[in-house]
Amino acid sequence: MTGTDHDLARTLATRAGELLLTVRSRDFADAAARKAAGDGESHRWLAEQLGALRPGDAVLSEEAADDPARLTADRVWIVDPLDGTREFSELERTDWAVHVALWERGELAAGAVALPAEGTTLGTSAVEPPPARPDGPLRLAVSRSRPPALVADLVAQLAAEPVAMGSAGVKAMSVVRGATDAYVHGGGQYEWDSAAPVAVARAAGLHTSRLDGSPLRYNRPDPYLPDLLVCRPEFADQLLAALAGDAPDADPTREEMPERTTAAAA
Repeated sequence: MTGTDHDLARTLATRAGELLLTVRSRDFADAAARKAAGDGESHRWLAEQLGALRPGDAVLSEEAADDPARLTADRVWIVDPLDGTREFSELERTDWAVHVALWERGELAAGAVALPAEGTTLGTSAVEPPPARPDGPLRLAVSRSRPPALVADLVAQLAAEPVAMGSAGVKAMSVVRGATDAYVHGGGQYEWDSAAPVAVARAAGLHTSRLDGSPLRYNRPDPYLPDLLVCRPEFADQLLAALAGDAPDADPTREEMPERTTAAAA
C-alpha cells in the first residue's frame, strides 16, 4: 500500500472492514466472543500495517494501551478498529464501522470511515458535499441504545425527527450522505470515536464542533472527548443556540461511561 495519507487511511479502513466481514461470518459461542474477535483481529491488523507503512508515526487505538510518546509525536494515527461492536455482533445489522484518521501537528489531516456491511468507504481523499435535503423537519441521527437526554429535548424544542442507528461513525456519515441533517452527541466519547468521522465530515463541508461551539481537539493527554456536533452548515447556528442551555450538563462522569475493553485498559 502506497500513496498519500488520504489514500492510506481509505485503504486501511476498507481492508480492515473486509477482515471484519470474514471474522463476522465465523461461528462463535456467543455475541461477546464475536465482539472480542472483531475488536482484536482488526486492531492487530491495523497496528501491523501502520507499523510497517508509517513506522515513524504514533498510534492511538481504542484497543491498545495508550502510549504517552504520542504526545510529542508530529503525526498520530487515531483508530477505532471496530466502531459499533453491538451491531457487529447482530448479524442482520449493517450499522457498524471502521475508523482510521491521521492527526498531524495539531489538526486532523486525513481520515476514512468504512461501512463494511454496505461495501462503502467514505474518505477525505474524495468525498462530496451532502445532496440537497428534502422538505420536512430537521432529521437528527440518534443512538439506538443510549440516546442522551439532550437529544430528546432537541427533538421536542425543534420539532425534529429522530433517526435511530448504531455506531458513531454511521451516524456522522448519515449526515455526510444526506440521510440526516445533524448528529448531536452528549453521552461521552473518546477521540477514536469521532476523529475519522470528523475528518470526513469536514472534507465534505459540514460543521463540526463541541456542543458549545468550541473546536474539537485531538491527540490530547486525556483522549476523553465527551460531546460532538456534526451538521449541515445551514443548521449550525440554530442547533448551537438550542443547545446553549443543555451543553454544560452534557458531560457525563467517567463512572457513567461504558467500560473500555480489557486490551484498551491494560
